[in-house]
Amino acid sequence: MEIFDHSICDILFNPIMENRNSMIESARLCYKSVAKTVEADSKLLKNCVQKGHWSPIEHSIVKVRFVCDRGISHELVRHRLASFNQESTRYCNYSQGRFGSQISVVKPYHIHKDSMEYYIWRKQCEDAEKAYFDLLELGITPETARAVLPTCLATTIDITANLREWYHILDLRTSRQAHPDMRLTVHHVLSVLSDDYPEIFRELYLERNREIMEDFVKKGE
Repeated sequence: MEIFDHSICDILFNPIMENRNSMIESARLCYKSVAKTVEADSKLLKNCVQKGHWSPIEHSIVKVRFVCDRGISHELVRHRLASFNQESTRYCNYSQGRFGSQISVVKPYHIHKDSMEYYIWRKQCEDAEKAYFDLLELGITPETARAVLPTCLATTIDITANLREWYHILDLRTSRQAHPDMRLTVHHVLSVLSDDYPEIFRELYLERNREIMEDFVKKGE
């Protein structure tokens, strides 16, 4: 059994200049205004966000690949305005060599190695793996045998959405009310998009970092 210490994400498609030009063109269309300077374009995008004029921000596209547990992926696919493709446990047979003849799981953030909680969690995952392989050996299909696999089973999922939807996703999933593993999973995406599109994401990124530092200090107390 393979254990990931945390989720992984990778920005697969993010045409920054094309996205910026597309959003600016659509924003200027509303007012029939003419592009002047880079600074003016940047100010225009920032004003759109501040005034809640989100429709120009929808003229964009970013694709992200996540490797996370299935509990996290179940929350991600609840977002409506996005496209998803995910590793299927119906068709993936983890006893095959291309999967290393093992399942992969993601360790929960609040379970620390060398603790009793970690021992119990790992033992349960190993038992689930054995039950899964035993069912396969008995001739049960992967789509039925998957019923014994744990929620922390690692999965790969691609998500494509426009930047308005990514803002919505990141606003919800990096908040203090979000699952701790989810916050860790998507924070990197927020960091990257904050650098690429500061007019849209920078304030949210700074706010979330401030909350993380406050929580860290409070935990230290």
